[in-house]
Amino acid sequence: MFYREAGQYKTSYAADQALFPILQDRIGIILILVAAFVLVPLVASNFVIDSLLTPVLVLSLAAIGLNLLTGYTGLLSLGTGGFMGVGAFACYKLTIYFPNANIVVLILCSGFFAAAVGTVFGLPSLRIKGFYLAVATLAAQFFLSWCFIRVPWLYNYNISAAIEVPTRAVFGIPITGPTATAATRYLVALTIVVSMTLLASNLIRGRIGRMWMAVRDMDIAAELIGIKLYQTKLLSFAVSSFYCGVAGAMMAFLWLGAAESESFSINQSFLVLFMVIIGGLGSLMGSFLGAALIWGLPVVLRTAPGLLGLRINAATVEHLTFMIVGSLIIFFLIVEPHGLARLWQIGKQKLRVWPFPY
Repeated sequence: MFYREAGQYKTSYAADQALFPILQDRIGIILILVAAFVLVPLVASNFVIDSLLTPVLVLSLAAIGLNLLTGYTGLLSLGTGGFMGVGAFACYKLTIYFPNANIVVLILCSGFFAAAVGTVFGLPSLRIKGFYLAVATLAAQFFLSWCFIRVPWLYNYNISAAIEVPTRAVFGIPITGPTATAATRYLVALTIVVSMTLLASNLIRGRIGRMWMAVRDMDIAAELIGIKLYQTKLLSFAVSSFYCGVAGAMMAFLWLGAAESESFSINQSFLVLFMVIIGGLGSLMGSFLGAALIWGLPVVLRTAPGLLGLRINAATVEHLTFMIVGSLIIFFLIVEPHGLARLWQIGKQKLRVWPFPY
């Protein structure tokens, strides 16, 4: 078979600890990136980009943010939607105060506002954990949702109480607004997601990531070996909220083109949490797999019957989606708690020892 490690010797610690130590993995990720950056904009239609690809990228980034907190640090949060909303509204206000600034820079800067808010609401994690921490973050979600509606300054006193995304261009190419093409917005979103995924990958493989995982496995033992729980937990909340804030800004500016408070409700928090559970806790790959499955499932349910000459109304598709997603959550929690990412790892391992899979 093609997936073999024979002859690939590691002569240094750097080579052994590389992000993709196997040659086939490096080739595979290069082919995926080439297809994503070159082939998709040329072949995919605007409908596929707007309804499937860009949403999956945005939600994958939000799932990575939650995974850093829940999967790697062991702190459960139900306020992901609220932190995404902070990023979206912060980016909107930044575009008003800095109309000539690069919109990509503003999207990234909006994550720092979400990080600050996430750090404040992460303070209870120093005293409580588990179910009680989930309730505290749920309170943060409701408080932020209330602010998005009751504080007119956030949406610039618009009568609709919604974010109206302005047209912004980079090097003369519209990035946001009605004149921006679907392919352009997709490429900007893809670039941000790939860069931040690489950053998260290096982060969890370093000292900070090891501290997070030590706290997740046993916080008392982590404190005994010198890890400061105070800084470690707050840093996890800050980084997680930063990723969610950037995802929220991308959701408003690169995907929806407009947003309101309902876009960042508790339903959004649960949606991202389900992506992490199904994709796999403690796995960046699982964040992408979970987002692709949960968001792509209703799209497939709507389009597949049409190809077979059948018709399914929108209500039926929604009910089927709830039933399938709920069944998958129960299945993975019982059978494979590490989600789709673990199934992917098992498949790769079997290929490495083929034709003698264990």
